[in-house]
Amino acid sequence: MATDTKDGLDKATVYPVEDTDRTEVDSQTDVLRAAGIGIHEDDPTEPILTLRMWVLGIGFCIVASGLNTLYTLRKPSITISSSVTLLLAYPLGKLWEKTIPSWNVNIGVSRFNLNPGPFNQKEHVLVYIMSNLSIYVRLGADVLTEQQMFYGYKAGWGFQILITLGTFLVGFCLAGFFRSVVVAPKELIWPGVLSTTSLTTTLHNLAQGDLQGVKDTWRMSRYAFFSLAFCISFCWYWLPDFIFPALSYFTFPCWINPKSTVVNQLFGMESGMGLLPITFDWSQISYVGSPLLIPSWAIINVFSSLVFWIWIVAVACYYRNVWYTGYLPFQSSSVYDNTGATYKASKVVNKATGYKLDIEKYKAYSPVYMPVTYALNMFGLSFATLSSLLVWVILENRHDIAAGALRVPQVVRSYFSQDKKHTDTNSGHRDVPFLWYLGAAVLALFICIFSVEYWNVELRWYGVLLACAVAMVFYGPLAIVYATSNLKINIDIFCRIVAGFVFEGKVLANIWFFDIGYITTIKGLYFAEDMKLCDYCKIPPRKVFIVQCVGMIFGTLSSVAVLNWSLGNISGVCTSSAVNGFSCPFSRTKFNTSLIWGAIGPRHYFTNGIGYSSLLYFFIIGAVLPIPVYFLKRRYPNSLWRRVHIPLFLGGLNYLPPATGTSYGSWAVVGLTFGYILRRRVYQWWYKYNFVLSSALDSSVSIAGVVIFFAIYFSGASKHFSWWGTEVYKNTCDYEGCSYLSVPEGGKFGI
Repeated sequence: MATDTKDGLDKATVYPVEDTDRTEVDSQTDVLRAAGIGIHEDDPTEPILTLRMWVLGIGFCIVASGLNTLYTLRKPSITISSSVTLLLAYPLGKLWEKTIPSWNVNIGVSRFNLNPGPFNQKEHVLVYIMSNLSIYVRLGADVLTEQQMFYGYKAGWGFQILITLGTFLVGFCLAGFFRSVVVAPKELIWPGVLSTTSLTTTLHNLAQGDLQGVKDTWRMSRYAFFSLAFCISFCWYWLPDFIFPALSYFTFPCWINPKSTVVNQLFGMESGMGLLPITFDWSQISYVGSPLLIPSWAIINVFSSLVFWIWIVAVACYYRNVWYTGYLPFQSSSVYDNTGATYKASKVVNKATGYKLDIEKYKAYSPVYMPVTYALNMFGLSFATLSSLLVWVILENRHDIAAGALRVPQVVRSYFSQDKKHTDTNSGHRDVPFLWYLGAAVLALFICIFSVEYWNVELRWYGVLLACAVAMVFYGPLAIVYATSNLKINIDIFCRIVAGFVFEGKVLANIWFFDIGYITTIKGLYFAEDMKLCDYCKIPPRKVFIVQCVGMIFGTLSSVAVLNWSLGNISGVCTSSAVNGFSCPFSRTKFNTSLIWGAIGPRHYFTNGIGYSSLLYFFIIGAVLPIPVYFLKRRYPNSLWRRVHIPLFLGGLNYLPPATGTSYGSWAVVGLTFGYILRRRVYQWWYKYNFVLSSALDSSVSIAGVVIFFAIYFSGASKHFSWWGTEVYKNTCDYEGCSYLSVPEGGKFGI
C-alpha cells in the first residue's frame, strides 16, 4: 500500500481501499481532511486556558456527567455525546466573546483577561475534553449501582467518590504510559474523534476554503446541513421515544402473531433474534456507537459475527436445548433458576452471609441457568477473544509494538533529562514529564487501596495491584484495536475469572476487581482518544493534562450526586416496572456476571453438570483462528482476507446483551450504506456531510431525550397517555420473554 510521505499516513490501515480504482480518494489523508484535520495552520499565539474555557468546561462537565449517569440506568440508553457539548458550547463561547469586557484581572501573582479575543477551536476542544469525561463516569456508576441496588451494600458517598476518582486516575495513567505506542503513531487515526473535528471545523469555518473545492454535490454549507439535520432529527425523535414507541420496537411480524413463540423469537428485538433489523429510532441504531464513524471493514467483521454466532450457532444450540436454554428466553440480560424464573440472588448470598455464597442454600435452591446468547457471547466468545487478542497482536502488530517499546527508553530518558526543550514530535509542543504520570499512578494506587480496605469491600490491597497488572497487560492491544476500528473488545470475563479464583465466593471483591482491572482500561482508551484529538488540534499536551485532571474531579462529584439522587427518587428504579425504562440494564448484566463468578465461582460454575465447561474450548478456538488468517493474508495480500479481523469477529458483539440482533443489524445496515455504498457512489457528498450528519443525529437525540424525560415522564404528564402505538409491541411473546420449551410437570428442569 502506498504511503503519503508528507503526512506519514498508511492509506489503507484504518479505512482500507474498497475500490481499487479510487485509491487516492479512499486514503487516510482524504478521510482526515473530510473530518477537518490538517487543513489549517497552527496559531501558537491563540489563548487556550482562558477563564471562558474553564467556566464553560466545568459547567458542561458537571451537567453532562450528571445526565450521562442518569441515562446509564435507562434502556435504551441515551448518551449526552460530545456533539451536544460542541454544539451548545459554541454559541455560549461566542456570546462571551461579544458581551464580556476585555478587562485584565490581577489575583495575587496571577493575571488573566476576562475576554482574550475570539472563541477559538482550541478552547472549544478543551471544553469538550472536560465534558467528555461524562462518558467515563457512567462506567463506574454501573458498578456502584450494582453494589447498592442488587447486592444491598450502601458504602456511602466517601467510598463512591474515592473509588470513582481512583479508577479515573488509573485509566488516565494507562493512557499516559502508553502514549508513545497508541497516540503518537500517525497511522493510528482513532476514527471516533473524526465527528468531533468535523463539527468544530464546521462551527469555526476553518475548512471553508477546503470545502469550496468539493464539486458535484449540494451547495449547502456543512453548518446549514448540520442545523437542518439536527432540527429534523430532534422533532422526529419525539415519535419513537414518546408518541409512537412502536417505531423504535418495529417488530411488526410479532404484532401480527403476538402469541407465536417461534415468530417472536425469530423477529423479536427484546428477547428474540432480530432477523428483521428495522427500527426508526436512532438511539437503537447507534446503541453500540454511531455507525457513520465506523470503517466498513470493521462493520462487516462484526455483522459476520452476528450472523454466524447468534443467528446460526446460537439458534442451533437453542432449539437443541443445549445447556437447557430451550426453557429460557432466547436472549435476556437476566439469569434464571431451574423453574424458569429470574434467579433470586438473595436466597444464596446477602448481607447476612457477609456477601458470601451459602453452599447449602445454593444446592437446595438451584444452579444458575443462562440464556443461550448470554452464555455463548458473554462467556464463550469472551474466552475466545482473550486468547485471539494476544495471538493476533503477536502475529500482526509485533513490529509496531516492538518499535513503540524501543521508543520508551528514549522517551523516559528525555523526561528525566535536563533538556527542558523536549517536545512531542507530532505537535511540536513540550510533552508531559513522565514524573507527572508516575505521581498520578502512585496517588491512584493509594486511593484505590485505601477505599477497598477502609470500606471493607472484600478486595484486599494485593487485589488492587493484581487488577492494575491485568490492565497494564491488555491495555496496549485493546488500544490498537480501538484506534483502528473505533470498537472496544471486552476482557471483563478474564478479570471475573481471576477474581473468582483469588477471592472465591466474594461478590464485592469480584465487582471491584472487574472495575479496576477492566473499566480502567476503557477509561484509558477514552483518555488516549482525547489526547489524539488534542494532537490533531495542536493543543499542548501539558495543558491537556491539566484540563483532564480538573475534569476528573468535577465529573466524579457530579456523577456521584446524580446517582444517589436517581436511586432514591426514580419510581421503581432498577426493576422491570421502572418509569421510562430506568431498569438499570447494564448494572443488571454486571450483577448476573458477578453472581456467577463472584458468589458461585468458577469451580461451581464449570462443575455443576449443566455443561458450561465446554465453553472453555473457546480459549483454544480463539488462539487458533488468527494463525491461518494471518498466513492467508500474507499469501493473498490483495484478497478479502486482508479485511478479516479475528478479535472483532470474536469480540465485536460485546454489547449483546442488553443490545439485540436488531441493534447490531440496523447498525450494520446504516453503517454500510454510508461507509460503503454512499462513499463509493457519491463520494463528494459523503466527504462533505458524513461526519457532520453523525454529529447532528447524536446531539439531537441526546437533547431531545433529556427534554422528553423531564418534560413528559418525570413531570408525570405521560401517566394517562396510552394508545395502540404505545402498547402493541408490549403485548407479544417477544416482550414477555417466552421460552421455546415449557417447564416439565414437576415445575423444574435441568439437573
